[in-house]
Amino acid sequence: MGISLTPSAAEHVRKFLANRGRGLGIRLGVRTSGCSGMAYVLEFADQLDEGDQVFEDQGVKVIIDAKSLLYLEGTELDYTREGLNEGFRFNNPNVKASCGCGESFSV
Repeated sequence: MGISLTPSAAEHVRKFLANRGRGLGIRLGVRTSGCSGMAYVLEFADQLDEGDQVFEDQGVKVIIDAKSLLYLEGTELDYTREGLNEGFRFNNPNVKASCGCGESFSV
């Protein structure tokens, strides 16, 4: 199943990587945080770590550590603009609940 990106998210990541001038792709993970228990972590990846899983969609590599993959399997990463707000949105089928502010989730 893996991880997928919408065309909008893939384009946005490709532009960021091109402007940055280096990087293998993006690293997606989770960390303990927030009122619901877990929060997403999204950053540039310059190297692979032991145990990383690599998914490629629309020419973008998404790198995930094995622990985070348990919570993110099947997630679609989207990039949206709504009025003055823009950013990545995680469409994660594993989420059972999320906090009111939308910053954290539980599975």
